[in-house]
Amino acid sequence: MENDACGIINENGYYVKIPKEILNELPLVSFNGEITVIDNKEQACEVSKYLATRDILGFDTETKPSFKRGETNSVSLLQLSTGNKAFLFRLNKIGLPKCLSEILENENIIKSGVAIRDDIKTLQKLRAFKPGGFIELQSFVTQFGIEDAGLKKLTGSILGFRISKSERLSNWDLENYSEAQKRYAATDAWAGYEIYKKLIS
Repeated sequence: MENDACGIINENGYYVKIPKEILNELPLVSFNGEITVIDNKEQACEVSKYLATRDILGFDTETKPSFKRGETNSVSLLQLSTGNKAFLFRLNKIGLPKCLSEILENENIIKSGVAIRDDIKTLQKLRAFKPGGFIELQSFVTQFGIEDAGLKKLTGSILGFRISKSERLSNWDLENYSEAQKRYAATDAWAGYEIYKKLIS
């Protein structure tokens, strides 16, 4: 292991825990591929045919934040991303169609993301399904000597750039998303994809 001025870099070339000072100096990057927002079941099933041909997808969900104690909201959005295409499924409008839950059950398609256990639970409230092919990056990275857990820190340590979390607490039940919301949602799923790809390479 090598100890740089502000943190320990392990034998794999990654920070064990990336220091905040170093993370904050990294360039800010967001997804710059094609973003498709899906708000009807027919379109969801068309897109699912494409997703069924992929080996790896980045995975994330968004839920409208609750600021009242004891109040929870239903999941609003499911994001699945490849390296250059991100699909934002508006579950608050379409529920979880069977064609989409089949992607989530498919063991041959890796779905990689951070803190996915709670995401899966919220999705199962919309439709019962048996999750298959999910990779929890928080656990997966430990074999590479990385102790960081959050997506932002993992992105910094493994991919060498920062992602913005500024839209995290925005309203995901809005009738129309802002460009910033779409970019944020796509970036979170895409980062999960890129981290996994980098680690297995």
